[in-house]
Amino acid sequence: MTELEKVGRETVVFMRGKYCLDEAGDGDNELKFKQGKKTVLTIYIHEDKYTFLIIFGKVERGMFETVKDEFSQYIQSYYDSSKTYHDGKWMFIDVTTLEVLEEIKKLIMLKKKPNRKPFPKESAVYARCGMRCDLCVHYSGGTISDEKRGELKKRVDRIYYGGIENSYDLCPGCSQQLVGKPHPCMGGDSCKQLKCANEKGFLACTDCPGYQSCRPVAGYELLESRSMLADDVTWAILPYVPYQYGN
Repeated sequence: MTELEKVGRETVVFMRGKYCLDEAGDGDNELKFKQGKKTVLTIYIHEDKYTFLIIFGKVERGMFETVKDEFSQYIQSYYDSSKTYHDGKWMFIDVTTLEVLEEIKKLIMLKKKPNRKPFPKESAVYARCGMRCDLCVHYSGGTISDEKRGELKKRVDRIYYGGIENSYDLCPGCSQQLVGKPHPCMGGDSCKQLKCANEKGFLACTDCPGYQSCRPVAGYELLESRSMLADDVTWAILPYVPYQYGN
């Protein structure tokens, strides 16, 4: 994975992990993170960089100026040279490294406090790959009502299948799953994650030293110009990304 790819992935992890926002893409190279009609962040996607547009109003400018010295000259120069209009200071900041992205995160949190609430864990059931079985549309363990499952199906269809309705086989969770047995989450094939773990001598993916770099179940985490509802992200993506969103 290149540095730029890491920046894109980490941006998605940060924005979805910290914020519950709609994602509005133009189908080309623009992606907005929005709460209602208000845009919190706009990202322009290029082959060699990402350009983050962050607009600071009067309050945010005051907050930034009290901590300005804590930021690099790179960020300070963007702030100083950006034009201020009636609705705020428009900062178009080019990002190609994780180091700069860390500063961008701080700017975003000055713009808006994180509003993402983690899933309750009282009845959490974890798969061997780390995802939340009890929140999965396939799970038959009694944590999902028929009404909720119907809602989840629509959300999952929108995210992964472009709105095309799919059938959903039920699954007891991989604590009950045998290697070689058809697994509905894997399209009817044997679960590749469980097979991989067993071949390496582990009962679960999470036991493997390479788990953090492998991330066997990643949900949908591409940074691209695509529109998604905040609640679709919450229920059709976050449960399937192990341990990254306070799961």
